[in-house]
Amino acid sequence: MSHSPWIWMAALLTLAVFTFLVKDNVFYRAAEHIFVGVSAAWLFATYFQSDIIDDMLLKAFPGWFHQPGSPNYLVLGGGLIGLLILLRLVPGINWISRWGIAFVVGFQTGLQLYTAIKAWILAQLKATLLSLYVVGHVGKTIKNWILVSGTFTSLSYFYFSKEQKGWFGGLTRIGIWFLMIGFGASYGATVMTRISILLGRVYFLLSAWLGVVH
Repeated sequence: MSHSPWIWMAALLTLAVFTFLVKDNVFYRAAEHIFVGVSAAWLFATYFQSDIIDDMLLKAFPGWFHQPGSPNYLVLGGGLIGLLILLRLVPGINWISRWGIAFVVGFQTGLQLYTAIKAWILAQLKATLLSLYVVGHVGKTIKNWILVSGTFTSLSYFYFSKEQKGWFGGLTRIGIWFLMIGFGASYGATVMTRISILLGRVYFLLSAWLGVVH
């Protein structure tokens, strides 16, 4: 059994979380609050170091940190926008924070729009532009047919301008099956991820804490 106080703390907090499997209790709530508090403090310290110190002050005033290089005062613009947002806490002039919020929202919207179009639309369109006959590769040909037909029939299910009857209804029903398979695979991957996390904590308790598994 471990003699480290940090291992004991982690083990007891893990067991406190596991008590929720019985019912909600004070031990689980205490572990939950500790986790949220420590996570918030760690994220604040991490972002303060990386965004404010490393990405702004270190680049704008390298001489303060005895680092070589010329100052880049343009990075102070991000700090100015952050200060504008913090003015939300100052009564009387809190309306100025709307300028900073509007800039951040507009910039992020444009950036995410470009990223979403590139990653979720163009990349998937490119992935479905496949040859339906690959010479010498029967398995790859069948795979391409399944991928293209699954994409086409799944998209046809969401075409609501035509009543889903007849041959078109048959396509949409095939699309439903592809959608069910896709959702089932995603759900299965999520469940397996959670199980792997659970196994990791159980292995931690048996190895690092109790020492019964090596």
